[in-house]
Amino acid sequence: MATIVHLVRHGEVHNPDRILYGRLPGYHLSERGRNMAHATAADLADHDVVYLVASPLQRAQETARPFSEKLGLEVHTDERIIEAGNDLQGLHIKGVRSALWNPKRWPMLKNPTIPSWGEPYQEIADRMWEAIGAAREKARGHEAVLVTHQLPIVMIQRDVQGLPLAHNPAVRQCELASVTSLVFDGGQLTDIFYTEPAQEI
Repeated sequence: MATIVHLVRHGEVHNPDRILYGRLPGYHLSERGRNMAHATAADLADHDVVYLVASPLQRAQETARPFSEKLGLEVHTDERIIEAGNDLQGLHIKGVRSALWNPKRWPMLKNPTIPSWGEPYQEIADRMWEAIGAAREKARGHEAVLVTHQLPIVMIQRDVQGLPLAHNPAVRQCELASVTSLVFDGGQLTDIFYTEPAQEI
């Protein structure tokens, strides 16, 4: 009995100050991000989706709304698919204004394989697999959509491929509003697909 769980990354966020927003409240989709969400929802509108869940963060909830409208489904919230915890949230971490130039931040960077600046990679993967398993059961024989965030999705992608969870962010394949689809035969994962329905936006 085939079941598909789609992991959807949220759309573009309004972030004019270009800070690492992490789990901070109040970060909503930009106009472009809303258009991305609609495009991805339209792409999955003719699929057999029977269960819809989103991270509790505002950008994920807003991305889930077009799915709810097009699929006629309630948006459930699951804390297990929230953005990764990050002790650097609220800071600028890129360019000449990066807070990482400050020596007092350097101890946070001592072990990127864990990583030492936030939630361990393995913990992210574990909670994501729990949420995926729950969604698979809810949608048994059909499809489910989980609206979540880049790093949690990448942890699943890498785990499925047998790659180390620690990685260079530059190699990630998880664009805004992209879809990573996990195909299960019963409880057995049989395939993984990646698409970018909103890539033209």
